[in-house]
Amino acid sequence: MCVGSAKLSAAAQPEASGSCETEGMYSPAAFREARPEIIEAAMAAHPLATLVTMGPRGLDASHLPLLYSRAEGGPGILRGHMARANPQWQDYPPDTEALAIFSGPQHYVSPGWYPSTREHGKVVPTWNYVTVHAHGRLTFQTETEWLLENVKALTERQEESREMPWRVADAPAEFIENSLRAIVGVELTVTRLEGKWKVSQNRTAADREGVIAGLQGLGSPGACEMAKLVKERLG
Repeated sequence: MCVGSAKLSAAAQPEASGSCETEGMYSPAAFREARPEIIEAAMAAHPLATLVTMGPRGLDASHLPLLYSRAEGGPGILRGHMARANPQWQDYPPDTEALAIFSGPQHYVSPGWYPSTREHGKVVPTWNYVTVHAHGRLTFQTETEWLLENVKALTERQEESREMPWRVADAPAEFIENSLRAIVGVELTVTRLEGKWKVSQNRTAADREGVIAGLQGLGSPGACEMAKLVKERLG
């Protein structure tokens, strides 16, 4: 059982339309999230991205944490770093688009949680999830100062909630200098952000309340997090 859960009202909700964007990620209208503050919060909460590029050897993908900075007049910039030995950065054609995929909360949804299962049985299992796609073009940084600032920023973001946060300066300077030589900086200048929150919006209010109750009954952190998201989209 999830701590702090509350009973929800059974306000009626219409079934979602099947319309979707014609470019980029397949996203029916009910699942589409375009609010910048919601998308940015998801990237900050789940910073480990899958960076996908197309090079001469075909598709390349690397998994790396990226920090987002909003820019005036545009979506912003994602910054991180990868191993210098990683061939992805060396093989990237600068005139092609790259894609960074952020994966948020996700959970299986059982038809057994739907009241409609008992009413007509015309239901199937599904999977709820949150994802953000950031499209843009990459540049790479090798300057020591840039790399050091990026490593510090990534570290401070993850250590800020700790009672005694670890700092880059806590490590020997020579060790840090050698470590910086082994990485290359990544900058994705974002041209388009797409958010998809598939959290049972296409079900009736009664079915969604059933999903919330089912997830809360599991009591795991992932289930409770998804129950909260379904609840937020219920009203």
